[in-house]
Amino acid sequence: MTGGERPCRIPRPLRPCYRILAMLGLGLITTGTILADDRSHKPVISSLDRTAALSYSQSALGNATADHHFTNNEGNMISLSGFRGKPLVISFIYTSCHHTCPTLTNHLASVVRIARDALGDESFSVVSIGFDTAVDTPERMHSYARERGIDITGWEFLGTDQTTMDAFGRETGFIYFASAKGFDHLAQTTVLDSGGRVYRQVYGDNFEPPQLVEPLKELVYGQPGEAGVVSALMNNVRLFCTVYDPASGHYRFDYSIFINIGAGIITLGVIAIFLVRAWYKQQKNRTA
Repeated sequence: MTGGERPCRIPRPLRPCYRILAMLGLGLITTGTILADDRSHKPVISSLDRTAALSYSQSALGNATADHHFTNNEGNMISLSGFRGKPLVISFIYTSCHHTCPTLTNHLASVVRIARDALGDESFSVVSIGFDTAVDTPERMHSYARERGIDITGWEFLGTDQTTMDAFGRETGFIYFASAKGFDHLAQTTVLDSGGRVYRQVYGDNFEPPQLVEPLKELVYGQPGEAGVVSALMNNVRLFCTVYDPASGHYRFDYSIFINIGAGIITLGVIAIFLVRAWYKQQKNRTA
């Protein structure tokens, strides 16, 4: 796998209280060509091309994912449907990669901590899936996580079989192929919504935290729930007023919107009082 290319940096978003910008950074690992087989919808890959790979990955947005089964380090079968009900962050790695995959995993861990701090410890789940199915056994995936000190609640490192990986890769737009150095692949992190549909793709091994946290915010706070009007209102407030502070590397609640709203209400109130008094004075003069 080549690791020379770095993800494109993007400007940080405007304050989300007013507008949330979608952020997209390219982190594709090599070059080449992708051909699509329209009969099976399975990519026939000869090498990896930046534009075609990104297009294929983005075309997966909105795709539903089937109830695939994976295996954890204890040998237990984990079904994808078991993650339904909350967003799911998916990282595709192979354990014999010595550069980009470890960098991506370590960076993802730091961003997951930022997101959990902002959204809650149980607000979303994370899985890392080994796509080198002959090598990335559940035990190997567990060792991979342990070697990197990844011990975060709600984060599973899973193995699977080749048939499942092929099908899941098509659904999520993940492309990879064998090369002299191991595998060339997209440095792709996929976000599924609570119903298992592909909601967002994040690219690169060192992406800006808001690229992942913002779509998670939208899913956690933006989706209608069953907790009532007050809860929905509070979720909307958190959605637009929880902003990323690059200086601290954390999300914080921005109270400035309430100051601006208060100032606006006071201004409108003063104008209303002025208009009412003018109208009252005019009516009084007419009756005099």
